[in-house]
Amino acid sequence: MSLSPERLQRFARHIVLPEVGGAGQVALADAHVVLVGCGGIGSPALQYLAAAGIGRLTLIDDDTVDASNLQRQTIYSPSDIGKPKAEAAAEWVRRFDLGLEVLPNVTRLGGDNAAEILSGASVVLDGCDNFATRLLVSDSCVKLGIPLTSAAVGRFQGQVANFAGHLPNQACYRCFVGDAFDAQDCDTCAADGVLGAMVGMVGTFAAMHAMRVLLDGKAALGVPQYGTLHLIDGMAPSMRPLKIAKDPGCRACGAQALAPS
Repeated sequence: MSLSPERLQRFARHIVLPEVGGAGQVALADAHVVLVGCGGIGSPALQYLAAAGIGRLTLIDDDTVDASNLQRQTIYSPSDIGKPKAEAAAEWVRRFDLGLEVLPNVTRLGGDNAAEILSGASVVLDGCDNFATRLLVSDSCVKLGIPLTSAAVGRFQGQVANFAGHLPNQACYRCFVGDAFDAQDCDTCAADGVLGAMVGMVGTFAAMHAMRVLLDGKAALGVPQYGTLHLIDGMAPSMRPLKIAKDPGCRACGAQALAPS
């Protein structure tokens, strides 16, 4: 694939970076990112994935835009209230860059549709708001052999990590949280509150982390840091890494789970 003169001009500030370059920009244009959740994390992540020239974007969300979302979900405006988030987000992408392919999917991921929807992705970026979906996404990525960028926020704490549980000696998200969270119940920002700028920080960091996966082997920026959880403290502020070990007994990516049947 080659970039047109118009695309070369648009992404000139990327291309001039030795850590990205022309080859890296072409890799981004060839990539397919599936974004799970178009809310607080997904909104800023989508803005910077689109701005980076990710060629194909699949957006998954079954929720609608609410007035309370506008404090942090920056792709939406008051005129979007009541619209499905995935469709409103796709409209934003089309206004922003007609050169990108975007597919909205107004649905909730489940065991009956996850494999079909996620299949073919270069990377999945998960910014959803419940553990059951997060674990479903992670388990599906392991089965499909797709890298996962996972991002979460709780009040002033953020977590971002790349996982590749389908690879030898690499942990998956289930290795990190275990099996106890296979349920819909979890804390919510409606109950606990959330600072808009905090989810912006986590969402943009997640977008950059997903780009590391996409550029792996193609540009110097491409060091995925699989299995390293980045803990972001918005109050300090500070960030520290934590290495997640692969759980040999993990029912998603352990030796027995990945053994040929």
